[in-house]
Amino acid sequence: MSKTPKSFDKELFFRALAERTRLRLLNLMGEDEVCVCFFVEILKTNQPKISRHLAYLRRAGIVGARREGQWMHYRIVEPADSDAVRVLKDVMAWLAVDAEMERDRQRLVRICCAPQLPISIQGAPRPAMFQTA
Repeated sequence: MSKTPKSFDKELFFRALAERTRLRLLNLMGEDEVCVCFFVEILKTNQPKISRHLAYLRRAGIVGARREGQWMHYRIVEPADSDAVRVLKDVMAWLAVDAEMERDRQRLVRICCAPQLPISIQGAPRPAMFQTA
């Protein structure tokens, strides 16, 4: 007897997108992979709260994670459902033109492009788009 593949959880997907902090996290990830410590620094929210939101996004099939030593890196992944992919792309396009989300991205750029990272995240790997050779 073969197993039926688990169907995509639409309710979980939409609940994941229905929370401001999770939208801000998705906006900051964009097309890059970002260390959780940068989210904490930019959103001025404690690490356990950020981690709970990221775990929710992972369960919804929107975010993937990778560990590098002590650092956890998060990135947006393509959902398993083609309709969800389309919705996520539309949401990301909408976030790209939102004033608050733009301010978050500008803070990420300022922090990542600074000659020295803030003390709280010194030693953290910068997102790939901000790394220099």
